[in-house]
Amino acid sequence: MKRREFSLSAASAVAASALTLPVATSALAQARQFKEGKDYKRLDKPVTPDAPAGKVDVIEFFWYSCPHCNVFEPTLDAWVKAAPKDLFIRRVPVAFNASFVPQQKLFYTLEGMGKLEALHAKVFRAIHVEKVKLAKDDEIFAWVAQQGVDAAKFKEVYASFTVSNQVRRASQLQDAYGVEGVPSMGVAGKFYTDGTMAGNMQNVLQVVEALVKQK
Repeated sequence: MKRREFSLSAASAVAASALTLPVATSALAQARQFKEGKDYKRLDKPVTPDAPAGKVDVIEFFWYSCPHCNVFEPTLDAWVKAAPKDLFIRRVPVAFNASFVPQQKLFYTLEGMGKLEALHAKVFRAIHVEKVKLAKDDEIFAWVAQQGVDAAKFKEVYASFTVSNQVRRASQLQDAYGVEGVPSMGVAGKFYTDGTMAGNMQNVLQVVEALVKQK
């Protein structure tokens, strides 16, 4: 979803999207040559990776309220589970304006509490299927409490210095990679690709696999 589309309704954005996904297949099984400047770009200024030594940094930039990110999530999740162990794959929530920040904090709070694996997909479902509003602090607090999470502890972590720093780092990464839309992916602190460049998000995963080998 591009910056200019954020004013569209989710239904309109889906209808206008060129990022429809094919049925998930093994991207590894599809050999293809990808071109710099067309299928991906090389960053003018490399980003210092956060990956541990011996691992390759792979980032998915996303937004919980983005319909394309919602569609892509099951495909990405399956890809992550099958990915080589030398990849350090993580999700980074974006903020194209201040209204996105509560969902960034939601993500990092769930992660900090060890609840992300259990609730990440449920956040997408709540927003896109159940039509729950999760854009403001109070909306997020109410929903999280309904999931059996300790509400007081959640609010404490949500307001913490740690989460504030993680949100700041996410914005730095978003800017460093030149993220213009979501879902999109960064590789090894050097490369960036998205569905517009690669054609669709399944191709994006193939591009990522090719770029990992170039690292």
